[in-house]
Formats: sequence, structure tokens, C-alpha cells
Amino acid sequence: MIKYNKLIRDKIPEIIETDGKDYKVKKLEDEEYLKSLNAKLQEELDEYQESGEVEELADLLEIIYAILDYKDISREKLEQIRQEKAEARGGFAKKLFLIGVEAKE
Repeated sequence: MIKYNKLIRDKIPEIIETDGKDYKVKKLEDEEYLKSLNAKLQEELDEYQESGEVEELADLLEIIYAILDYKDISREKLEQIRQEKAEARGGFAKKLFLIGVEAKE
């Protein structure tokens, strides 16, 4: 048996079964679930950085939505927070790259 030890999408067991393979899964408790979501977030980010594919951004969003659901925060609330930060600090449209900051004497 190949070991994965990672969070999977809900339909993966059905897909494995359709392929005629056996599998072993367990349902995570809350603390372990959040820890696994955070690990999956990093995994998907690494995959996006490696490939640059938009599909990986969709995977990142799916994980972010799952984290929001876990924390009982709506997508609308996240968007409100994003908008407030954008208004206060700006976005990234100007493509600015900070090299350094020096105190004035």
C-alpha cells in the first residue's frame, strides 16, 4: 500500500474505488483537520509556485474556503476584510518592490 497521510478531497475515495483499488481513510477530529488544512494549503501553494498553473490557484481557493468554513467565516466576510485592507494599504497593481527602508536623521 502506498502511504499518503494527507488531507484529500471528498470524492477521492469514490475515484479510487472506481479504479478497482482498496484504500484506507479516517475522519479527522477538529484540531487535526485544521492542521491538515494548513498543510494542504502549503502543499497547494508549492504546486502553484512550481507550475504557475491557474488550476493550482483554484485548489488554493478550495482550501481557503474549507478553512473559512471551519472557522465559521463567510466568503463575504473574507472579501470585506480584503477590501478594507486594499483601501487602507492598497493592492499590488503598481508592481512595487521594496528594496529597503532607512531612517531619516
